[in-house]
Amino acid sequence: MSAFSRRLGGQGRRGTPADLLIVGLGNPGQQFEGTRHNLGADVVEVLAERAGTRLKKTKARALAAGVLMSDQRVVLAFPQTFMNNSGESVRMLVRSFGIQEANHIVIVHDEIDLDVGRLRLKAGGGLAGHNGLRSITQHIGTTEYIRLRIGVGKPPPSQEVSEYVLRRPGKAEQASLDAAVQEAADAVELLTEVGVDQAMASVNRRTKSS
Repeated sequence: MSAFSRRLGGQGRRGTPADLLIVGLGNPGQQFEGTRHNLGADVVEVLAERAGTRLKKTKARALAAGVLMSDQRVVLAFPQTFMNNSGESVRMLVRSFGIQEANHIVIVHDEIDLDVGRLRLKAGGGLAGHNGLRSITQHIGTTEYIRLRIGVGKPPPSQEVSEYVLRRPGKAEQASLDAAVQEAADAVELLTEVGVDQAMASVNRRTKSS
């Protein structure tokens, strides 16, 4: 068992651990469905649909499903703790499914510092003011997890960031974000096939800003 797993209290777990944990960030509840802040949750729901399953309630304060992707045991999860407390659920998911290393965790989230629909896959790094990432880092004690960022663009000067990300986009923007969600799901599948380094090279090259 790894030092990471022991530190988070996973030493008492029985059974075969999962190879990867894919967490889509968002807020639970119908009032948040379709908002910019729930794009990560949308991605894991698409991945579950592709695998022919649905996310279900777990003791880890998340909707989750175990699937097989590229012969790897993958857990798809949407925390039900609200964005600012996402780390509580992620820590419980790590313990429940025996995740061995921080870089076996992929966090899918919205990103205002990227143009609408742009994707970036990154290993480790800063938090960029994202409260979900901040909570995760606090609860698992490291920033060395993988991030798949989906661009939503910056809010207009007259609008607060929190108000912007918690609103639903207009039709034109929604079409771009719908396509980005599918591309993000493709990126996760690619990561399971070729590993994070090759996936980063492919995803980040394909979505390079002009």
